[in-house]
Formats: sequence, C-alpha cells, structure tokens
Amino acid sequence: MANAQVPAVEGWFTSQGPGGVPALLGSRCTTCGTLSFPKATMFCPNPACSGSEFEEVPLSTRGRIWSYTDARYKPPPPFVATTDPFQPFAIAAVELEAEKIVVLGQIVPGVSVDDLRIGMEVQLVVDTLLTETAEDGSAVEQTVWKWSPVDTATLDEEVAA
Repeated sequence: MANAQVPAVEGWFTSQGPGGVPALLGSRCTTCGTLSFPKATMFCPNPACSGSEFEEVPLSTRGRIWSYTDARYKPPPPFVATTDPFQPFAIAAVELEAEKIVVLGQIVPGVSVDDLRIGMEVQLVVDTLLTETAEDGSAVEQTVWKWSPVDTATLDEEVAA
C-alpha cells in the first residue's frame, strides 16, 4: 500500500495541476492582473494598485535559473533536517517561464551547485520532504516542490566534461 501524501505547506502547490503535472499555486489580482507567489490574500503586491480580491492561478511548471546557492549549514527551526548528519542541498531562484516572476526552491537531491548554471532550464517536481507516522500507524509523506534540471542527459554530459 502506498503512503499517504500531503503537502508540507497547504495551498502553495498541487501535485496534480493542469495536464496532471504538479503546479505552484499563485494569485492574480482581479483589479490590475498582478501575479504573486505565494498567493496574495489581503492586498495587491503592486504598490500602484489598491486591489484586495484575487483569483487562484496555476503557475508555469518550467523556468530558468536566475541565481543559486547551497545550504551548507542546518537552517534553524522550523526547518526539518531529513538526514542525520545534515547534508547540504542546492537552492535556486527560478524565473518562471510565462509569468517572469522569481520563485525560490530546493533543487532535487543528487544535483549540486557544481551542476547548475545561470539560465539553465528547470522544471517543477514534487518530492518527499519527510515521512511521519500517523496516529493509526500508517506512513504519511510530507511533500514539497523542488526544481529539477530539464535535460538531465545534458547535465550528466556537462558534469563528466
């Protein structure tokens, strides 16, 4: 039997977006059309707009790395380390393909900062953050979005070069 999966942060992404692929969930101001992630709930992030009503919109599932770094130290709570001892991981700021907004997220395991480059195309994936045991003894996977290089064959060739 498969483990139950639940998002670690409710409402920020879906595992089954348009076309059955995962998607980040943003918002669009109904007054001016400004897009935001995470979703705006009280006021428009556009300082020239006084809008306060928003519609939920799925965002692009692909983008290009705008900047990247690695987490070499264990972040403070509420961060939950998934390895003991702590293993560094890569983080990327990704400019979404259609919306041209930048969204920060982890890079999938096995891809380090040495494998990344500015402008590299990445796609959104959903991955297990950690597995917990529910009160009934069943396993529950907390999931998050991560970025994965689109062309891993090209990535493997570049790493080998």
